[in-house]
Amino acid sequence: MTDTDETRSADGSARTARQSRLRRLMRYVPLVAPVLLWAVPCWVLLYTGQHWPLPVTVGGTCLFVLGLVTMPFAMVRGHGRRQRDRAAIVGDTLLGTIWVLFTWAVLLGVLLRPALTAAGAGDGQDRARTVTGAVLAVAAVLLSWGYAEARRVPRVRRLEVELPRLGAGLDGTRVVLITDTHYGPLDRVRWSERVCAEVDALEADLVCHTGDIADGTAGRRRAQAAPLGTVRAAHARVYVTGNHEYYSEAQGWVDLMDELGWQPLRNRHVLLERGGDSLVVAGVDDVTAESSGLAGHRAHLAGALAGADPGLPVLLLAHQPKFIDRAVEGGVDLQLSGHTHGGQIWPFHYLVRLDQPAVAGLSRHGDRTLLYTSRGTGFWGPPFRVFAPSEITLLVLRSPRRPDAPAAP
Repeated sequence: MTDTDETRSADGSARTARQSRLRRLMRYVPLVAPVLLWAVPCWVLLYTGQHWPLPVTVGGTCLFVLGLVTMPFAMVRGHGRRQRDRAAIVGDTLLGTIWVLFTWAVLLGVLLRPALTAAGAGDGQDRARTVTGAVLAVAAVLLSWGYAEARRVPRVRRLEVELPRLGAGLDGTRVVLITDTHYGPLDRVRWSERVCAEVDALEADLVCHTGDIADGTAGRRRAQAAPLGTVRAAHARVYVTGNHEYYSEAQGWVDLMDELGWQPLRNRHVLLERGGDSLVVAGVDDVTAESSGLAGHRAHLAGALAGADPGLPVLLLAHQPKFIDRAVEGGVDLQLSGHTHGGQIWPFHYLVRLDQPAVAGLSRHGDRTLLYTSRGTGFWGPPFRVFAPSEITLLVLRSPRRPDAPAAP
């Protein structure tokens, strides 16, 4: 063995050891994270110089301990095998509430306290109690606003996307994207009806749903999903699976969407033809599909494009933005995705960014491929959206405009 081979072997062994340690550490995250989420705001609000009366300190501490015990129990009972909706609502609400409290306890504890000290505002106890009041006030405002944001019908986000290979006959094609509706423990039948009415008002040529329809099986959430059957499109309604379908009998959701008149693009494509030009509209199963164990479920771009004219532009539906690497290799022109929720509750988007190449909006990847990542139409889990508004997206596709051509209306 040469010195170079020995060096490579040592480097490989070191990497393997580091990865092994990281995996061991990750096992403790589910245990440590809830404790930190509840312990940090408890400490900041009650034990950093406030000198509250004993009943306040004891009562507040008991509330935090109760939350720490109740939250994981309720979430397991609500989202586990039993799927108890009331328990899920309690667990999800506690998770969102403590995330906001944790965030602002850290921020205001770090930023506001030194500012008050520098300004000479009161004594230590006064400053500590001011921080406590500020954290509680900010959290109350953001949670109230975030709940209203999560429950409202999403605003329509409009943008034009130029695709260099799009034929002139397809110029102005209207594509509406909804995704991550996450019908779940909170009954949102009326919300679903209003979302579908909003989609209809956009007079789309193509309506897309890029997965995560619901949390729960198709039989359990059928009433909330049923309004999707009323959506109208001039050419097609198409759908691909998200990762949450694979937690809840994915084939049942594929069958229900087919029954409601949507075309499940399970590693296949359809053609959208207009004005003598064609657009390949392809879809793939979610990247988690293969590990689900369901026969025939996997993300297979080559299968989705099999038989398509390679000279035609391709619009791809893929639930997770991280599929973009394969889309670039496959020569896709535009990928539509969801999954990220835009972070849903600030500043969670920083963590999402560790796993996904984009969190929201339009981005370019490689020489040809564009990715549009929706912030989602609904919400997952905690019924709050803070600085990450939901959306229904209208994308108007544009072909390259000739220099002598008039501007599009």
